[in-house]
Amino acid sequence: MQDWFRNWFNSPYYYQLYANRNEKEASEFIHTLIHYLKPNQGAKMLDAACGKGRHSIQLAEMGYDVTGIDLSENSISEAKKSENANLEFYVHDMRLPFRINFFDYVFNFFTSFGYFQSQRENDAVIRTMASALKPNGFLIIDYLNVHYAKRHIEPDYKKKVGDINFKVSKWQDDTHFYKKIIVEDPHAGAPLIYSEKVAKFSLGDFTDMLAYRGLQIKEIFGDYQLNPYSLYQSPRLILLAEKIRISN
Repeated sequence: MQDWFRNWFNSPYYYQLYANRNEKEASEFIHTLIHYLKPNQGAKMLDAACGKGRHSIQLAEMGYDVTGIDLSENSISEAKKSENANLEFYVHDMRLPFRINFFDYVFNFFTSFGYFQSQRENDAVIRTMASALKPNGFLIIDYLNVHYAKRHIEPDYKKKVGDINFKVSKWQDDTHFYKKIIVEDPHAGAPLIYSEKVAKFSLGDFTDMLAYRGLQIKEIFGDYQLNPYSLYQSPRLILLAEKIRISN
């Protein structure tokens, strides 16, 4: 499963499988979050692991200066169609530094973290996001709540999109959640197999990782309505952290 995300996130099948993700919920979350944060007009924002840029585009439409980065060339190619004077996109590996001390806010939405093979790589992502922030800038990480997800892991399922069949199986161990996606596309010949793997990072794990990079957690939310975080009842773990010192 090493670097599984390179093939899967760059595949057209990824967006076909997840085409029905709740756009209304995502839009309402951005509005709720911005109402809470109250950024200055024109604030510089980084959307790390932006995909095709749905959050970036919305933030730019609200008047902010937004940059989106993602490892997927296909996703960025699509996102670039929406570029304008205050919205730009780049193919970039978020394990590598990007614009030091430049942004007022850095966002990492929709569990776009915890993918990597080693803890060193995960820490490199935190380093990138921390170093990209100006002093006293804010990082927002939207992650799954491990304690909730362990109890509510979805059953295996099948899905048909046009003439393409998807078979999705899920499981977990002590440290990760896993998915196996089998794609049966009559135009592709033999079935294609993709994987997902996400680390079971808890609030304590994030507290340690962020503190090491000079970030202090200021607020913890449990869902997209920004309700308080509950260890076993909240579906999400949404962290707001401030850069209080220069990262190591």
